[in-house]
Amino acid sequence: MNNEKITEDTTTTTPAKDAPALVNKIDRTTYIVRVHFSKTSMETMSDKIKHMLKNEIQQM
Repeated sequence: MNNEKITEDTTTTTPAKDAPALVNKIDRTTYIVRVHFSKTSMETMSDKIKHMLKNEIQQM
């Protein structure tokens, strides 16, 4: 079992109630993940995905 400690990030503002969310239930724990995109970002979603894939490949 993993001994990592999960902490809550309280430095960001509370997301709007209509913000997209992913909900996943594992055993008796429900995980709610809200999505937030910066309005000032110059990077496209395609760029972000390419960076994630590149990082994932480098870890292999």
